[in-house]
Amino acid sequence: MDRILFSGNEAIARGAYEAGVKVCSAYPGTPSTEVFEALPQYRDSLYCEWAPNEKVATEVAYGASLAGVRSLCAMKHVGVNVAADPIFTAAYNGVGGGFVIVSADDPSMHSSQNEQDNRHYARAAKLAMVEPSDSQECLDFMREAYRISEQFDIPVLFRTTTRVAHSKSIVTFGEREEQEAKPYARNTRKNIASPANAFLNHPKLEKTLEALEAYGCTSPLNRMELNGTKVGVISASIAYEYAKDAFPADTSFLKLGLTNPLPMDLIRSFAEKVEKLYVIEELDDFMESQIRAAGIACEGKSLTGKLYELNPQLLKERIFGRKAETVDVGVSAVSRPPALCPGCPHRGFFYTMSRHKDFVISGDIGCYTLGNAKPLDMVDTCLCMGAGITMAQGLQRVEPDKRYFSFEGDSTFFASGLTGIVNAVYNEASLTLCILDNSTTAMTGHQPHPGTGRTMMGNVVEKVDITKVLEGIGVKNTVTVDALDLNACVDAVLKLSAMKGVKAIIFKSPCAAIIKSFRTCRIAEDRCVNCRTCINEIGCPALVLDGDMVRIDSGLCTGCGLCSQICSVDAIETVK
Repeated sequence: MDRILFSGNEAIARGAYEAGVKVCSAYPGTPSTEVFEALPQYRDSLYCEWAPNEKVATEVAYGASLAGVRSLCAMKHVGVNVAADPIFTAAYNGVGGGFVIVSADDPSMHSSQNEQDNRHYARAAKLAMVEPSDSQECLDFMREAYRISEQFDIPVLFRTTTRVAHSKSIVTFGEREEQEAKPYARNTRKNIASPANAFLNHPKLEKTLEALEAYGCTSPLNRMELNGTKVGVISASIAYEYAKDAFPADTSFLKLGLTNPLPMDLIRSFAEKVEKLYVIEELDDFMESQIRAAGIACEGKSLTGKLYELNPQLLKERIFGRKAETVDVGVSAVSRPPALCPGCPHRGFFYTMSRHKDFVISGDIGCYTLGNAKPLDMVDTCLCMGAGITMAQGLQRVEPDKRYFSFEGDSTFFASGLTGIVNAVYNEASLTLCILDNSTTAMTGHQPHPGTGRTMMGNVVEKVDITKVLEGIGVKNTVTVDALDLNACVDAVLKLSAMKGVKAIIFKSPCAAIIKSFRTCRIAEDRCVNCRTCINEIGCPALVLDGDMVRIDSGLCTGCGLCSQICSVDAIETVK
């Protein structure tokens, strides 16, 4: 058997392959993205795709499950919010082939707008939940998750975190277990979520959860490690690894892998074996509150807190009062705020809009969230994917005399922008819609989407034309400009924003990371007056101070030419 160093995400993909999964659909979102980036290597055995959003991905995978094959969908934690509608009802209906939903949480919000704990989704939606703590468990637990799904006729939420998803450890491969597809048979009683059927399905689901709890008391995913009777720790996911490092060697552990429903009889049995019981978990007191409610004395969140990631040293300090020993080596870390990449076409749009402080600009989630950073600083709101379009409509209803703009990327346009635009047209809003089309899903690693003309499986397909979609929705005034042509950007913004109704400007230029530039810019020292307009106003990392003078780092510069367009003395020129 092969042994290899794998990230948790790569191991999840391998586990799905070994489990005999046939159909996989996802929307990219860190920290879950690499699960699906690792799947195409198994394309001879399974089908995988990037869907326009998480709801679509869930429904595609669930449809495949009802057709009788094992299926997978994946998303980051906030993506489950988008997919919640089908997920909650799928639990009532049950599955055909095994159905697993990967939810990757992001404690400390490394790449997210909130720190929600998606374990609550498993409990609220009445799903089975499996939580691995390292890469080998990511593989092994995936295989077991499909057995659980089929045995108990229930979707399984496979919950990871950023550390589990991205950390690497040694993984031992197994062989693929081909699963014979169950012949599709029409079953309206099971598959149609009418009120009458749901009424009958709910008590069945409650009995399933009772059976799952009993199973959890003997499941191989839950295990006791008895090392002493003084201290016991109940833990799961990456918090288990931290606790193993932080607690003394004679600590006993109840390591849980099947965490919804919690195996209370097993927990009670473990608690009786130790004098002092701790529950160590990141984020909310999901396990602790249930254990306390069952009348089992334990301690946890009062010591560890509900905010941010844990780590072994934090546990040692917060539980045992042992602070880390540090050595001052005389070096301090330099704070580096996030910035758009050199040559990013979004910078042209942001610079254009930053000239007009009277505009109200609702933004979106993606690379372009960085439009709120200095020196551009032109975004008024940012909530979630697609909200730029709809929030601008709400703002405009209150103070209609201002000029309102909303912006989103090309991938977000397909993911969650369309219904907001339909609402704007239908309800006669007045705003300027800005589509920042950089021909990729840049923030999550340049995945294809319906507007790129290719699929995850590498097939070349017809592009979905954004302009035609807008025209079909009813947006009558639409123009496309080069995002790196500042004069064209300014003209389009001023012209269209003066019109009534819903207008659209497509700022089109490919992401600098997907094109190979053979150009660069340089500053002609004999013409430069050191006014620093270039470095102070567009925030490009390729513009640096060398002593008192501005220089262009040729190793970073892509030759986009934005700096030359704002130089009032023509001191910046493009060279090949």
